Amino acid sequence: MISSLDGTVLAARGQRLVVGVGGVGFAVAVTPQTSLAARVGAPVSLRTHLVVRDDELSLYGFETEAELDAFELLIAVSGVGPKSALGVVAHLSPDELARAVAAEDEKAFKAVSGIGPKTAKLIILQLTGKLAAPAAPQPVAPGADARADVLTALTGLGWPERTAADAIERAAGAAPEAAASTGSLLRAALAILGPGARP
Repeated sequence: MISSLDGTVLAARGQRLVVGVGGVGFAVAVTPQTSLAARVGAPVSLRTHLVVRDDELSLYGFETEAELDAFELLIAVSGVGPKSALGVVAHLSPDELARAVAAEDEKAFKAVSGIGPKTAKLIILQLTGKLAAPAAPQPVAPGADARADVLTALTGLGWPERTAADAIERAAGAAPEAAASTGSLLRAALAILGPGARP
């Protein structure tokens, strides 16, 4: 079983990466966030799960062990296939998933393609007690209002929430004075997100 890949990004298309390892290119299904962050020619390290079917072998890759664990728990739920499980991981971080299950929050799964109300109930029922406790909420940092405004602006432009949040944190860390101003923080985050600043 292929449990991890450490190699070079050969291609990034949609929600798929081709990772070169020892002269072999592995096609790996990933979240949009992982695909967006990947750069052709750059090194990449993924934790993976191999799905074996009669007519297909499919490899799913994740940046963290926690994401992989969440994926593997999700595909064990009746009615949740690997594509739907990947969609959940793309929309909810492991902590967010744990909070949704603990709070029995079916609405948290509403935006995930392939997850209807009945399946959301099954996920909550079957994952109760199986997920690590979510991390305690972090103290509100200075400039939190500006960060929230910039996050809203970037997600409104089409950036995935976790990608936008990461860019905001990097921008604030590189230029703390920009964090207090929505306009300055937005410009700094867009610069980090890349040429043309388009999702």
